[in-house]
Amino acid sequence: MKSLPKPRFERLHMIKQRGVVLFFSLIALLVLSLAAVALIRSVDTSTLIAGNLAFKQSTTTSGDAGVEAAITWLTATQAANSALNVLNSTAHAFNNDNTAAGYYSSVHDNPLLPNNTANPAYLNLFADATWNVSTIPEITDSSGNKIRYIIQRMCRNANVTVQNADCLFSGATADKNGQNIPLPQDICTGAGCPAAGSNPQTRITARATGPKNTFSYVQAFVF
Repeated sequence: MKSLPKPRFERLHMIKQRGVVLFFSLIALLVLSLAAVALIRSVDTSTLIAGNLAFKQSTTTSGDAGVEAAITWLTATQAANSALNVLNSTAHAFNNDNTAAGYYSSVHDNPLLPNNTANPAYLNLFADATWNVSTIPEITDSSGNKIRYIIQRMCRNANVTVQNADCLFSGATADKNGQNIPLPQDICTGAGCPAAGSNPQTRITARATGPKNTFSYVQAFVF
C-alpha cells in the first residue's frame, strides 16, 4: 500500500531545518570548551598562589638563621673587645661602622640632611644595593635559601662612643631636642634587663632570598 505524497509546503519546511541541530551542537561544544579552559586556569592560579605562599613561608623561617648568625657575631666581637669600655673607648668595635661585616654604629634612618638634600649615609633596607655587598656574610640553609644580615646600633650618631652617640638603652642620659634617651633602669627592672653601661640596644635585620625572587625580612632587637 503506497502512502500519499506529502504536500509541497511540508517538504520545504523539512529542507529548511537541515543542519540546525549541528549548529547548536557546535555552540554547546564551544561553551563546554570555554568552561574547561576557565577551570584549568583557575586550578593553575590556585596552585601558583599556594606555591608562592610556600616560598614566602620558607624564606621567613630561614630569616631566623640570619638573626642567630648576627648574634653570634655580636657575641664574638664583644668578647674580643672585653678589655675596652664601650661607653668611652673609640677603639671599641661597636663604636665604629664595619660595613664589610654588615655592622653600623647608628641607625642611619634619616634620608635627608637638614637642608633637604639626600643623605648619603641613609641606609635603605629595602634596596638591593644595601644587601649586594659581597663581604656581608651569606648563609645558605638546607632549603637553598640565601640569608644575609645587617646590624644597626640604635644610636643617632655614628662612629662615636656610646656616651656621645645618643643611644637607646645606653649608659648615658642624653637629651636631643626634648627627646630624652632613657637609661636601662628607667625602662626595665629585674633579671634579664641590660646593665647600666652596657652596649646599647641593637637591631638585627635579616633578609632571606628564595626561589622566584622571593624576599622575606625578619627583624629582632637584642642588647
